[in-house]
Amino acid sequence: MEMQKLYLLVPLAPLVGAIIAGLFCRVIPRWVAHTVTIAGVAISCFASFLIFRDVMAGNTYNGPVYQWLTSGNYRFEVGFLIDQLTVTMMLVVTFVSLMVHIYTIGYMQDDPGYNRFFSYISLFTFSMLMLVMSNNFMQLFFGWEAVGLVSYLLIGFWYTRPTAIFANLKAFLVNRVGDFGFILGIGLVLAHFGTLDYAAVFAKAPELAGTTLQLFGKGEGVALMTATCILLFVGAMGKSAQVPLHVWLPDSMEGPTPISALIHAATMVTAGIFMVARMSPLFELSDTALSFVIVIGAVTALFMGFLGIIQNDIKRVVAYSTLSQLGYMTVALGASAYSVAIFHLMTHAFFKALLFLAAGSVIIGMHHDQDIRNMGGLRRYMPITWITSLVGSLALIGTPFFAGFYSKDSIIEAVAMSHIPGAGFAYFAVMAGVFVTAFYSFRMYFLVFHGEERFGRAAAPHGHADHSSPAKESGHAGSSDGHDEDHGHHADDAHDAHHHGLAPGEKPHETPWVVTLPLVLLAIPSVIIGYVAIEPMLFGDYFKASIFVDATAHPVMKELAHHFHGAFAMAAHALTTAVFWLAALGVALSWFFYLKRPDIPAAIKERAGWLYTLLDNKYYFDKFNEAFFAGGARLLGRGLWKGGDAGLIDGIIVNGSAHFVGWLATMVRLFQTGHIYHYAFTMIIGVFVLMTLWVTRA
Repeated sequence: MEMQKLYLLVPLAPLVGAIIAGLFCRVIPRWVAHTVTIAGVAISCFASFLIFRDVMAGNTYNGPVYQWLTSGNYRFEVGFLIDQLTVTMMLVVTFVSLMVHIYTIGYMQDDPGYNRFFSYISLFTFSMLMLVMSNNFMQLFFGWEAVGLVSYLLIGFWYTRPTAIFANLKAFLVNRVGDFGFILGIGLVLAHFGTLDYAAVFAKAPELAGTTLQLFGKGEGVALMTATCILLFVGAMGKSAQVPLHVWLPDSMEGPTPISALIHAATMVTAGIFMVARMSPLFELSDTALSFVIVIGAVTALFMGFLGIIQNDIKRVVAYSTLSQLGYMTVALGASAYSVAIFHLMTHAFFKALLFLAAGSVIIGMHHDQDIRNMGGLRRYMPITWITSLVGSLALIGTPFFAGFYSKDSIIEAVAMSHIPGAGFAYFAVMAGVFVTAFYSFRMYFLVFHGEERFGRAAAPHGHADHSSPAKESGHAGSSDGHDEDHGHHADDAHDAHHHGLAPGEKPHETPWVVTLPLVLLAIPSVIIGYVAIEPMLFGDYFKASIFVDATAHPVMKELAHHFHGAFAMAAHALTTAVFWLAALGVALSWFFYLKRPDIPAAIKERAGWLYTLLDNKYYFDKFNEAFFAGGARLLGRGLWKGGDAGLIDGIIVNGSAHFVGWLATMVRLFQTGHIYHYAFTMIIGVFVLMTLWVTRA
């Protein structure tokens, strides 16, 4: 009973903080807002650690909290499933969220929406915790939609910017597409399994493995498991930004940097990966669904990585890195290496949060200039940001002995051993992605921290700024929180609303401890967590009770375990493999191109004009969506308006009826003259017509 109270405390503590900071944002001081929200997430993190220890002692839990709705024979409940998969996600979400909360004190100090922002990120944490702790599809869907809603609020946090409003609307609409597939998949589960409880669904799944759906009333039909799993994965494609539903994620950079770190590292985008891993008993029954998953992941891993090469906005480089790494996780899911996907999700959460927060630290030091072409040599001025960024970059590219190496290398090995259709292409994609990731990661690193100092030459245009007070743009300070009015004006004076960046002769500076402390605390697991966790998570019994793999049909994990001889030996052996040398080649080429011969990238750009244009336009996904879907919707709306509303309803039904009645009244009025001979004539004609009809019928 005591542990059940602790389970409730985990999501409710951030919710209480969010309510206090949100409902009273206009009246409470800033220190109250950040204190209650940080305390809520800290309590949640500590409680998650206690629950983790309890689960490690062999105590799991699966049960309802309360019954929300009964409809016929169906019961819809709020309940918790606490097992190894759940506590792993709880620890990742709460720890990264705590780091982001602390970091936000420094990053958002000049923003008039300070209290509102803390409320949102705590609400985001609550939503993600409800998602990962759920024991049924209804609660999963609640958390799924809640993280979507709060991400909409956070991406458009600076709501006076047209670009921010466009970005959050884009995220909202793209996720509606994915969520439509997701809710159809949940509907199939309810229709055929008769319950939304995970345990009952998973237990009954083998019985329904041979069931088919007749979509069009004839033919062989589609396997129920294939249809269900693909529809559920469509939801994951939206949340976890897989091609072609990836287009919202780069634009989410319009939100403040702390929320970029939270979305990309611990919440929102990890929801889809977690969901597929949780649904492993269903996905294992459909090779077609697994093949679909692995191909989509491979395309995302490779082709989104290419886009990172040409980005000049420091946050967008990291954003495309997230897209690519999510592709790696999805590939692992498709190869039935679900535990490897979760392992990479965990390691990635630490080093990706580190990279985003380090990027934000650079942005603060550069007075809110995000263009990496205006940087260079920052290691002399921002030593803590520099060294933690290097740690994050080394972990990202899979350097042996760093956290990212153990998870990324395991994915590549798993794909090499997979026999799922599409695994061959996936293996090529993840191998090529190693070189691409190393190249764009260290392109950013070298341009920002090494080489000649390029800052202070000219202020960056306002469009490149990550952080400007919305007060100036809307014409009044404190547009979000009334008590911040003076502070909002102060923020505008500090950095001009039209230009950002260092003034000529001005030097960058290291950021305050509330910014650098989270960097250091995230850098530590970015180095050691892979070494510590790989053996129990991948080759021990850690996920045995929470992730199901059919070892006969998909023996990938079994073969991986056979080739594993210890974390240290794995890292040492990697120094001789193609993966390591591909990464090293990417780093070396990046160093040569951007520090020794910066004329070469410029020449390549000139020669490969069409290729650069293709990448610069992000493979024309956005233009296609705007022309086909948005343009098609407008065309359909215009057609319904002109043809349906104006033409049919107004023109024929409403106005046509009126015209007909008017014409009929005009005809009748011709006989209403007041002269008796006209009436007599009318009567005679009428009698004549009636007699004609009678004679004809006779």
